[in-house]
Formats: sequence, structure tokens, C-alpha cells
Amino acid sequence: MRTPTAAKPLPTVLLTGFDPFGGESLNPSWQAVRALHHKRIAGHKVVAAQLPTLFDTSLAELARLLREHRPALVICVGQAGGRAAISLERIAINVNDARIPDNAAAQPVDTAVVAGGPAAYFTGLPIKAMLQALQREGLAAEVSQTAGTFVCNHVFYGLMHLLATRRGFSRTRGGFIHVPWLPGQGQPHMATDELVRGLRVAIKAALATSTDIAQGAGAVS
Repeated sequence: MRTPTAAKPLPTVLLTGFDPFGGESLNPSWQAVRALHHKRIAGHKVVAAQLPTLFDTSLAELARLLREHRPALVICVGQAGGRAAISLERIAINVNDARIPDNAAAQPVDTAVVAGGPAAYFTGLPIKAMLQALQREGLAAEVSQTAGTFVCNHVFYGLMHLLATRRGFSRTRGGFIHVPWLPGQGQPHMATDELVRGLRVAIKAALATSTDIAQGAGAVS
């Protein structure tokens, strides 16, 4: 009699969002990301996790999540109040320069995310293909040239450095997306269901695209 074989586990997409910060009661990045937890997109299982809005601690938690889930794709998501579109971040810089304190009252000024690390990393995501996919769906989207210098950029740079330097992640692609406020937080804003739909479209495009449209790659010295 043939012994049943266990089903091969689906490859994983790791999505992260942040907890609220700056006196807010919610963070749209987490509201959108958690709606996709355990969903299936293009043959991949989505795992959603929340990162603390804290320098250093956020990267320690991200490193733990990478070890645990060994994802094929990682997209970290953060809030960008004042932006009107889903912003696909192109570049992470090796600078912490906090205009406001994080959730533990830390406020680093002109420090490195990783001492001795490259000046910057380009995203590993096919952001131009993702942009086209989002716009085809009628969603407001843009390529952004700056992820700021707060915890979002800290996590973006840290993610790319981990993927570039840690053993076993050479095939894992990663990057960062900023999302606007939710209704009630301020103007401009975007509804939660639009953010969730946008992330789903972006993930699907990233998984379907191996080579982006005229995009740079790697570290910047």
C-alpha cells in the first residue's frame, strides 16, 4: 500500500506593518497588512507580522521573522502621512535622522543604520512593473525616491542589508512600500480596502516579474 506523502508547504511572502506611533491610535500599514495574513497569492502563503516603531528593536524582530519563515519575498510596509498614493520605495539610505522620537523616546540624529555598511541599497522589488500593475487597477501609485530617515527607512535599509549579507537569503527579494493615511487620520487618505487591494496587486506583480523595467540593483557605495 502506498504511503501518503505530505503536501509540500507553500513558499512564503512575509509582509510587515508597524504599530501606531506619534500619538496615533492606529497605523494603516498594519491595518492593511494583517488583512492579508494567511491569504494565498500566486501560489504563495502570506504571513503578516507587526514590527515595533522602534530603532534597532524593529530590525531584531525582522531578523527573527526572516529566520523563522525563510520567505521568498519580503515587503515591509509603513505609513507616510501626507502622501496621496501607494509609494513604491526605490532606495534605502544608511542614515537615522529622526524628526520625532520613536515609541521608546529614542531620537537618533545622523547615525548609521549599520556601521560600516554601504551608503545605500536599491530595492529588490520590480517597482516599475508593480507600478504599472497598480495603475492598471485604477489605484493611485508612484515610485518614491526617498523612504525618509525615520524607522521606515531604518527597517528598509536593515532588510536589504540582512538579505545581502546573511547566509541563505541570496534568492530572497525584498523592499518597502509606504501607504497614505486612512480616512479620519488626515488628508490625503486612502480607504483600507484600497490599501489591501493595492498590496495584493503589488505582491502578485512582484512574484510574476523576475526582471524589472530599467531598474538598477544592488548596493550603492
